[in-house]
Amino acid sequence: MKRREGFERLEQEIVKEKAAALGRAGERLESALDEAAVLGRALDTEADAGRRAALLRAYEEARRRAAEARTMLLIQREAIGLRHHRAVDQQFPEPPRRS
Repeated sequence: MKRREGFERLEQEIVKEKAAALGRAGERLESALDEAAVLGRALDTEADAGRRAALLRAYEEARRRAAEARTMLLIQREAIGLRHHRAVDQQFPEPPRRS
């Protein structure tokens, strides 16, 4: 009986860690998307060509980080058996390319 209880506790810990890892991946994606959004709004209002170019580089870097974070989130989802990612697409849309 004790073995079974130990096994069940271990299973619960594994499930909790999977959920925590998934949550962290989602938080990283949200953070990257927030950064891209802030930079995008700054691009919308910046008139100076030099500052605009710097903002655009920063925005594209934020887009790259968001794409990487999204990939990590999808990998975490698939690792726990979630194969359909439509909800991710809807909740975390990819930032558009800017020029």
